[in-house]
Amino acid sequence: MPEEKYRIGLVLSGGGARGFAHLGVMQAFTEEGILPDIISGTSAGSLAGALYCDGHSPKEILAIMKPESKLSLMRPVLPRDGLLEISGIARILEAHLTARRFEDLKIPLIVCATDINNAKPVYFSKGELITSLIASSSIPVLFKPVKINNIQFLDGGVLDNFPVKPIENKCRFLIGSFVNPVGYEAATSGLITIAVRTFMLDQAKEVEQKGGKFDILIAPAELTKFSILGVEKADALYELGYKKTKEKLRDPEIQKVIRMKLG
Repeated sequence: MPEEKYRIGLVLSGGGARGFAHLGVMQAFTEEGILPDIISGTSAGSLAGALYCDGHSPKEILAIMKPESKLSLMRPVLPRDGLLEISGIARILEAHLTARRFEDLKIPLIVCATDINNAKPVYFSKGELITSLIASSSIPVLFKPVKINNIQFLDGGVLDNFPVKPIENKCRFLIGSFVNPVGYEAATSGLITIAVRTFMLDQAKEVEQKGGKFDILIAPAELTKFSILGVEKADALYELGYKKTKEKLRDPEIQKVIRMKLG
């Protein structure tokens, strides 16, 4: 096993609007003084991670990312490579990120996107930042691929929605926040809804496959009650992530693990 390089690592899954729950998770850990030294994220997790690594608090990120409506983040376009344009998110990042390159971030960040030409996940940690974040967040069918160095990229969740691999042997203490459980969903009509639902279904198994790699795993089952595109529920999602993390941190067994690993 490689020598540990970081004290605390945080992995943030994709999950669309449910990614607002990551911010509540991060706020709860912040209040306990458990702060990540490196973050690895996919899609919504990469967006939350980037703003945090840039120096914004979880509450500030909630205010930055909370939209007035879905159309402030994405808008319909004439279909060709995607049904929606993700320009609203790009504008938010350009307005609020001080860093323009990974190397400018205050905390190291790894962003997962899917190379659809070579059918493999790619983990960005150097170079231009915003384009990598948009690539990581471009859900297939909804958004068109993002071209980087003549390679087309889509949402990292296609192949790695819970990107623990880049940091699992580099951290003394690993925290995972998984926000994409799958349960019953009544509304499955409409092309966009079906496309998103189909994309997300395969990702639910990742928490079972990778959960054992974490010292603390936050994966609220109640998130199945929230739509992947339900950005109007940002505050409720934040509160759910915060509440579930606080409950987890009160668990005597979890407290024992924290004392043992972090002293």
